[in-house]
Amino acid sequence: MITDSKSGSFGALPGMISRPRMFFLLSLVSLSMACTDSPENSEPVTAQYVVDRAIEVYGGDILENARVTFDFRDKAFVMTRNSGVFSYERMYTDTAGADIHEIISNEGFTRLINGEQTDTDQDLLARMERSVNAVVYFTRLPNQLNDGAVIKRYLGKSVIEGQNYHEIEIMFEQEGGGRDYQDRFIYWFHTERFTMDYMAYYYYTDEQGSRFRKAVNIREIGGVKFQDYLNYTAPDITFDTIQDYETLFNEGRVELVSEITNENIVVEQLVAN
Repeated sequence: MITDSKSGSFGALPGMISRPRMFFLLSLVSLSMACTDSPENSEPVTAQYVVDRAIEVYGGDILENARVTFDFRDKAFVMTRNSGVFSYERMYTDTAGADIHEIISNEGFTRLINGEQTDTDQDLLARMERSVNAVVYFTRLPNQLNDGAVIKRYLGKSVIEGQNYHEIEIMFEQEGGGRDYQDRFIYWFHTERFTMDYMAYYYYTDEQGSRFRKAVNIREIGGVKFQDYLNYTAPDITFDTIQDYETLFNEGRVELVSEITNENIVVEQLVAN
């Protein structure tokens, strides 16, 4: 943009478009460019638009009134939601042979050992609660990206493994954002399929670090899309640079650290109360 170096107003020179008209024309061009990105060509692509489309692709509101059971790393999980009432359960046998049953619900967190509530120290209870919640969180994605405490931002388009993606940043308000409200996520949604094919996040809970995940084994069960992940890391990634995982992954400069696999998934739809 060219500005006058002196104060005062000047009339338009012959052949030039006046500033108000030029501003109007530029505004029309910008609006047109923003709208062309939408598949329906009727609204600009925003973070909210992308998330809404992805949730539709993954099953919409089915998980809001459903009971889902699955196994993850030799532990049994049960996710139940019905009209805002929820419980997330994890059940396993520990190394001492005790039966452990951990439950997150509207009432809080409970840990039972051989059927009896334990008074284990609060730090351990908090770690166990975060552990259960993390597994549930990633299993239910992308549904939670419309939670009230979520802050969405559209970062633009990216290319990963030759495919085009919408890049969305997710952060959280402190109020309602849970124990992990300081974490930062980047999600890559395919521009045509709206599948959530990659994500990166920086976390502070329990320890500090980052991860990059690639979705694999996408399958539909009971009307809901579920997916497993290859879990990567890379050195020197910070809170502000997790979007760099895109380049590092494309260049093969990430390290596979684990596989995230949910097995024996069963979805039972519930009648809303």
